[in-house]
Amino acid sequence: MTQTETAAAAGKMQRWIHHMIQLQDLIFARDQQQASMPGARLSTLDASIQQLENDLPDELRSHFVKIHKRGALAIVPIANGVCSACGMAIPVSQVHAVHAAERIYTCPSCARFLFFQSSAPRRISSQRRRSEPAQVGIARFSAPQLMIPQLAGAERDEIIAEMSARLESEGFVDSAARLAEEALKREAIASTAVDQGLAFPHVRGVEGGGLTMALGLSRKGVKFGGKTNSRIIFFMVIPTAASAFYLRLLSGLTQSFREEAARDALFESDTQEALWKALTKATRQTVQ
Repeated sequence: MTQTETAAAAGKMQRWIHHMIQLQDLIFARDQQQASMPGARLSTLDASIQQLENDLPDELRSHFVKIHKRGALAIVPIANGVCSACGMAIPVSQVHAVHAAERIYTCPSCARFLFFQSSAPRRISSQRRRSEPAQVGIARFSAPQLMIPQLAGAERDEIIAEMSARLESEGFVDSAARLAEEALKREAIASTAVDQGLAFPHVRGVEGGGLTMALGLSRKGVKFGGKTNSRIIFFMVIPTAASAFYLRLLSGLTQSFREEAARDALFESDTQEALWKALTKATRQTVQ
């Protein structure tokens, strides 16, 4: 195969990889809507998902659908030389081959499609000291320093940038700008705003640590794309392996703040510590 033919083949494979990533993102967006707004009409998303599935070559489509029916992600990035879904170490030669994208490879262990992700924001993994007790409930995913009682931003993009900066300044990610960019790409697929003034912007595939959540309050509210302005914003950083669990956390948060009293309790908090206390109290029964 000539250099020109090799480049053409790689370009074609990259297009199919991006196609499957887009399809998976739409499926995840639909699942997110179902978790946060039970009973919501999802006909537009369903039609888009079906169209993307139909556009895949038969072999790719059948394997994608087969893997997804297991309740699992069908295409995942290689992170630090391992499959980010199952954790199996990928031979160096195959890592290079996935990067070259002359054809589409699958993980030898879990059979998911693999792709090479070179520009995603990286989460910084912080090790808990052995003397510290194991965390429970919402403390498994967040911390008082990730509470923002008064967001300064007046627009959606400003809010996302502000919360990304907090995650970086507290050592949870190493690129706030890249994190904000990816979050806005996700918002372009479908708004993460739901009823009761809640919004759940998030970025998946940020490897190197566990699921992490920041909480910010906008007293006046900002337009996130829902019917009403969003005033309570949960911003989550989701490693690939935690994608399914994120939906359970999302469902728990939605259940917790369906009640007006729980939402009001957040807005009575004017410090990080008070907001953290209100959050942990409201989620004690719903987030385990």
